[in-house]
Amino acid sequence: MALSTPPILITPRSHHPFSFPTAHHPSKQAPFSSSSSFISRSLQPLRLLSPPTTTFHFKCFSKAQRQSDDQVEFERLFSNLNQATLKREPGSLSSAIFLVAGTTVGAGILAIPAVTQESGFLASAVTCFLCWVYMVVTGLLIAEVNVNTMCELGSGGVSLVSMAMRTLGPVGVQIACWSYLFIHYALLVAYVARSSDILTNFLGIPIWESATLFSLVFGGICYFGSQRFIGAINGVLVFGIIISFSALVAATSGDLQWDALLKANFEAVPLSIPIIALSFVYQNVVPVLCTNLEGNLSKVRTSIVLGTAIPLVLFLVWNAVILGSITNIGTGADKIIDPIEQLRSSNGVIGPIVEVFSLFAIATSYIGFVLGLADFLADLLKLPAGQSSPLPYLLTLVPPLVLSLLDPEIFFKALDFAGTYGVLVLFGILPAAMSWSDRSSSSEQSPRLPYLVPGGKLTLSLIIGGAGCVILSELLENFGHP
Repeated sequence: MALSTPPILITPRSHHPFSFPTAHHPSKQAPFSSSSSFISRSLQPLRLLSPPTTTFHFKCFSKAQRQSDDQVEFERLFSNLNQATLKREPGSLSSAIFLVAGTTVGAGILAIPAVTQESGFLASAVTCFLCWVYMVVTGLLIAEVNVNTMCELGSGGVSLVSMAMRTLGPVGVQIACWSYLFIHYALLVAYVARSSDILTNFLGIPIWESATLFSLVFGGICYFGSQRFIGAINGVLVFGIIISFSALVAATSGDLQWDALLKANFEAVPLSIPIIALSFVYQNVVPVLCTNLEGNLSKVRTSIVLGTAIPLVLFLVWNAVILGSITNIGTGADKIIDPIEQLRSSNGVIGPIVEVFSLFAIATSYIGFVLGLADFLADLLKLPAGQSSPLPYLLTLVPPLVLSLLDPEIFFKALDFAGTYGVLVLFGILPAAMSWSDRSSSSEQSPRLPYLVPGGKLTLSLIIGGAGCVILSELLENFGHP
């Protein structure tokens, strides 16, 4: 028999708290109720609307379709509430798609032509598609473990730290923490450094002023903005990317040489994989997606697939336009000539368009990485849930700002190292390992949520093995020769 109790308000680490509706809200599908025969969870400590001194124990339960005897599918795990009105504010699917797309389209797209010019467009197109599939699968694995962790812990805003601790223990936490921090800080440094160069050229102000302006504007949007506002800003930026990208394609398509697109040197493909994989990084915002979309697995899957498909198309068209326009690309043993720089120097119209496109791409990715890292740091520091503390955002924004004002060359080398080792470990091997542990150790008493990635251990083995092979080949390439 279901308990007739007041609704319980639980504060996650995201922008809004969420509630578990009970018998007072029979029209809503309550994923947590004491009427279920599933696993009991003590949601501790819970803030109650009334009475304030009562503590409740709930069991994980779904009224959605039962897919098998031991597998259920949740419509949603909880409801996001506005703290002021206590009304439900479900996350927008379109905003989630824009967040993924904006996070994915970053500075990596600017480096793709330079690292794929030796392999050619045809070979690099195949590589881009395979890397896209790989990164979609790892993102879905993170979402699967994240939703299972939220269900077990009874709280939202679960970051990679909590997921790693629950599935892999202290060793997994150490690997996740150091890899996550290194990759995010390195990328944020690159974003601030590149954006400050662009703003300095446009506004004619010193580098330190443009870097500070960029960090304050977009960091302030992340800290003060609501889900809907940030989603709207991302939508505008993505729209700007599409417009500037279309203008860039139109300006360069006249010189496109179609025969150059048929070049394929698959022997040079391995050297481009780390940068291409780095270009598809978005997994840092998956925990934010799962909380914003209330644990709705169908919406999470859709946002990841569509949100990464948009950058895939952009990457392919972008690479075709650049490599098809420059046929006399120079490559040497010690230096690679950037095709984009060649275009900018040979065509006065291309330069400003490339700068605008770059600024939009960096801004969207910057927002996603700031949100993901701030949420990660809040969980790592064990800050009280529900408090909009500025500390995680200060720790997220200030170090990249300071480091970007130093010699940037040091950090571009670090980015290459991060793409080779950090990304493939953090967003390749680790998601598969967490999912393997999560699927293997799930209790018979626990409700098993549908797997977002089919194939069982074979798929997980391929994910781990693929990343391991790339890392090993890079180690042999970099350190195997005297």
